[in-house]
Amino acid sequence: TVNPHIYLISDSTGETVSIVARSVYARFENIKFKENKWALIRTEQQINNIIEKIVKEPGLVLYTMINKNLEKYLKKECDKIGVGTLPILDAIINAIEQEYNFNTKNEQVPGKQHSLTEDYFNRIEALQYAIANDDGQKTEQLKVADIILFGVSRTSKTPTSIYLANKGIKVANIPFILNQEPDLSRISKKTLVIGLFASAERLQQIRMSRLKSLKENKETNYINIVHLEKEIKEARKI
Repeated sequence: TVNPHIYLISDSTGETVSIVARSVYARFENIKFKENKWALIRTEQQINNIIEKIVKEPGLVLYTMINKNLEKYLKKECDKIGVGTLPILDAIINAIEQEYNFNTKNEQVPGKQHSLTEDYFNRIEALQYAIANDDGQKTEQLKVADIILFGVSRTSKTPTSIYLANKGIKVANIPFILNQEPDLSRISKKTLVIGLFASAERLQQIRMSRLKSLKENKETNYINIVHLEKEIKEARKI
């Protein structure tokens, strides 16, 4: 099995180059790429530091660089040590320019895709809502939720809420606790309610890892398989 090094470099957040790279990795079976990532590159010295690492373990450099001077410097230094470079957005930009006879602006700003648009403020508001309404904290705010996630502990309610909030969707989550009636009275009929479930065995595995990270070794109902099966059954009824 070959495990080649891939270097991801950006003078912005590095989010774009990371997403593209991971989409591409999936096309290569039985190959585990060793990913090295640098973001918010602002100086030639930062590039020199990266080059030092690449010299030791050569690999392809994928990048998004808005600053043309830094891009030229990166390419020049990579050429010196004999590693390939690929600007991942250039082919798409060139295709759009040719197809529609458009031109990109001469002056570009790193991270411009993350500028303060209405969409940005919607996402921030959704994130604040998700945090405030995690684990059934503020039931009076449920009526304004776009989505409510309901499920037993450790079914990924919180991570899913945060992920959806990044899309600008207001998500609250309500935990199911055995022998405790959840307050669902304030949910709007316009809100989509989704139940999250996992097998009892999977939940046990996740919860045991959770207890281990907390250095909690006592045997409790929290990880008892019979108790878990009952939790899941009762949650499904709701």
